[in-house]
Amino acid sequence: MFKHPQYRNVTLLAVCQSIFVCGQTTLFFVGGLIGYKLAADKALATLPVSAVILGTALMTIPASMVMRRVGRRAGFMGAAVVGFTGLLICAFALYTSAFWLLVAGALTVGFYNAFCQYYRFAAADAATPAFRPKAISLVMAGGIVAGVIGPTIAIQTRSLMDYEYLASYLTLAVMVVCVFGLVSFVRIPRLSETELKETGRPLLTIMRQPKFIAAAGSSMLGYGIMALLMTATPLAMIACDHPVDDAGFVIQWHVVGMFAPSFFTGHLITRFGLVKVMLTGAILLLVATGTALLGIDMLHFMISMFLLGLGWNFLFVGGSTLLTEVYTPAERAKTQAAHDFMVFATTAAGSFLSGQLLYRVGWEMVNVIALPFIVAVTLLVIRYAFIRRAEEQAAASPATATT
Repeated sequence: MFKHPQYRNVTLLAVCQSIFVCGQTTLFFVGGLIGYKLAADKALATLPVSAVILGTALMTIPASMVMRRVGRRAGFMGAAVVGFTGLLICAFALYTSAFWLLVAGALTVGFYNAFCQYYRFAAADAATPAFRPKAISLVMAGGIVAGVIGPTIAIQTRSLMDYEYLASYLTLAVMVVCVFGLVSFVRIPRLSETELKETGRPLLTIMRQPKFIAAAGSSMLGYGIMALLMTATPLAMIACDHPVDDAGFVIQWHVVGMFAPSFFTGHLITRFGLVKVMLTGAILLLVATGTALLGIDMLHFMISMFLLGLGWNFLFVGGSTLLTEVYTPAERAKTQAAHDFMVFATTAAGSFLSGQLLYRVGWEMVNVIALPFIVAVTLLVIRYAFIRRAEEQAAASPATATT
């Protein structure tokens, strides 16, 4: 089975996705805690986390353009070098207690993360149309390992060295070296000279399509809401007198919720359709927020974060799959770049506001503020459902008339 390029690529990229998400989960878990320790203004505690996401947003368009020119494999390998450098900067910043250097290192890691976000699209590039939803979801499923390993790395390496969490950053740097080796075996056809010269339709024309609006809107809001609530959770739990280990356990369940469904999300999309899966994701976000508002016990945090991850999965995998229906090969790079820039700009804003809101208005109000955005993504998916149904009926009408 692995002799076929699409299966080999999916396997390799799923492993790389696992390592990437493991690192991302660790950074998100320790970033706020270290930020709170080093920052003079405690409202800036989550800035190291926001910097990772901001770096991702800033690099999404350049990353796509670079890989359009040099290919996926070369782009992923170069990004691993950048990620390794960023993690060493973070480690040195922690060693010297330099908050703004830590932010700079986190921003550099975000540049690496921007390339990693294209693992799912890279798998789709070499997949058949029928296998494409499963290729995306299976690569995303690689993150399930991170649900266990990510927070565990943070907890187990926390005190291995004299400086708390220094060993965590160094461990992640070693893992990025492994990514460099793995992506060297990925085989994805590069665009031909003819395809490189073609530009396709103007980007604004592509972005005006109802499919693009639904894909980007669901991914943006799903990711932004998740970042707003997830980034605040470890700090909120500690403020509610829960131990750090419990916060790590909750984040583990959150990441499991984010990536475990990917083993069957592709099948659900094929079986029930994109719209139903995405709408289910929006409803799950609403239930997650409602659960968080019911109390601050360990169980409330755990259930809320698990459902938040599950809702994010359905919206993000659904949105990513829908996006592949929007563009031609010549339009692929700029369309994916526009989509991911919008997603991670929104995510960076959600992450940054998370610390500000938690510090100023508290955990309950953070969840209340998320509610209008959850309603917005629900309405967006419902609107697209009507548009999609009308398009399907219009497409079926000539066939019906002919028969």
